[in-house]
Amino acid sequence: MDWQTIKERFARDSDSEGLSIVPKLGLWLLACYLLGSVLVGAYWSVLPGPVDVGKYARAASDNNDQRVVVGTTTTAALISALRVLLEKRGGFLSNDILPPGVWLDNVPSWEYGVLIQSRDLTRALRESFSRSQSQSQEDASLSKAEPSLNFSSDSWAIPATETEYRKAIKLLEQYLQRLGDKSSTQSQFYARADNLSYWLAIVESRLGSLSQRLSASVGKPRLNTDLSGDSAAQQSTAAPAELEVKTPWSELDNVFYETRGSAWALSQFLRAAQIDFADVLAKKNAQVSLRQIIRELEGAQQTVYSPVILNGSGYGVLTNHSLVMASYISRANAAIIDLRELLSQG
Repeated sequence: MDWQTIKERFARDSDSEGLSIVPKLGLWLLACYLLGSVLVGAYWSVLPGPVDVGKYARAASDNNDQRVVVGTTTTAALISALRVLLEKRGGFLSNDILPPGVWLDNVPSWEYGVLIQSRDLTRALRESFSRSQSQSQEDASLSKAEPSLNFSSDSWAIPATETEYRKAIKLLEQYLQRLGDKSSTQSQFYARADNLSYWLAIVESRLGSLSQRLSASVGKPRLNTDLSGDSAAQQSTAAPAELEVKTPWSELDNVFYETRGSAWALSQFLRAAQIDFADVLAKKNAQVSLRQIIRELEGAQQTVYSPVILNGSGYGVLTNHSLVMASYISRANAAIIDLRELLSQG
């Protein structure tokens, strides 16, 4: 065998080995990427803890060299919840289109729960808390903040969801700044019993819906009571006298984490209301009722030690996390109904 033949054979062997290395390297890089995505996803899935709303309100006022006046704590609590929504681990995940964010559904469900409560409080600020009566002029910042916060939560570009929500935060901060400004009398926060009751009515409706969806995890027949209480009541289309209500199994964990997000945000907002409406609550002797609502919502945020949300039957061997969550939410909702009755009394 001459030297030229040896060189040609060596070249062929080197080329074949190089070609075989390429797919192996690609598979190795893909495995590393997937493993990294799983680890990052686990890190991002750790949900935020509670926020000290009083401390945040004082910090917001100190930064603007202003006083902590009525309405400061509630507005600051709303802003802090929105900041957590955007700045927590992984940022805002509901509009992610790439791994690992696109694989995570529990955190986006939690985000949606926080977002719904934030939208409801912003609506109450615009329509009730900031207005002395029904024909009063709306606050300019709040009238712009509400549509920005109601922007779609899954838009990833032109404009991105985060852009619109940050715009809402800036508008809320403008309102917050004017609240503590002695020279500005146009922006107000009216801590009245009827205003608080207006917002709690919205909260009551939200919690009632969540409680129903959680309880439907096991499925149960329900008598149709949609027209009860009014013999002349009508509805658009006929409905059966008995309905089978059941949340699809694929949505159980989504409803569970949406409820946890709602409970997290609502507990922050109610702590703030406890400060801003202190005189109103004291007059109605309703401080304890509000603290009980907050305690029930805190119970709904306890650590879940199971790696998955279980869906056992009500009295079965396995637990049903949705029913446990529903018990906390139902008790909180019942306490809100009692609180609204207290507020309506003279």
